[in-house]
Amino acid sequence: MFLESVFNADNGYLEALVRGFKCGILRQTDYLNLVQCESLEDLKLHLQSTDYGNFLANEVSPINVSTIDDKLREKLVIEFQHIRNHAVEPLATFLDYIQYSYMIDNIILLITGTLHQRPLSELIPKCHPLGSFDQMEAIHVAATPADLYNAVLVDTPLAPFFVDCIGEQDLDEMNVEIIR
Repeated sequence: MFLESVFNADNGYLEALVRGFKCGILRQTDYLNLVQCESLEDLKLHLQSTDYGNFLANEVSPINVSTIDDKLREKLVIEFQHIRNHAVEPLATFLDYIQYSYMIDNIILLITGTLHQRPLSELIPKCHPLGSFDQMEAIHVAATPADLYNAVLVDTPLAPFFVDCIGEQDLDEMNVEIIR
């Protein structure tokens, strides 16, 4: 009985927010209209009549697919971070776990790119924003696999999951994919 009385204090706002997001999801009729669009400008025009209307408002014509993808991803990240910032336990931990999968993908991308001597400026934009964390930028100081291990895996929120199963010697081409 007591838990029900404090539900709204901890979870009421988030439940209302998520219900609002659910109501904003495109419906079957919206998809049928999107299929009939002949250009990306038509798509932009149709989306303006939905909850996604304002995310492309400041984009100049001609619009391209990568811009739409970037703006949708940005909208998703902003909404996710808003929910995460207002969440209490155990929801906060659950949302952290969702982010961890993106962090792992980003770390694998950075490790693989570094092992292939790709520049950091080329790798960071390819990382998913839900998996970004402060230590990602520290990878540019890593010259050896040992430095890479310490810079990326030891000092990240994922470190507790990797401490007992990965060593510095495991950062090679084959093991990186197995780690994923």
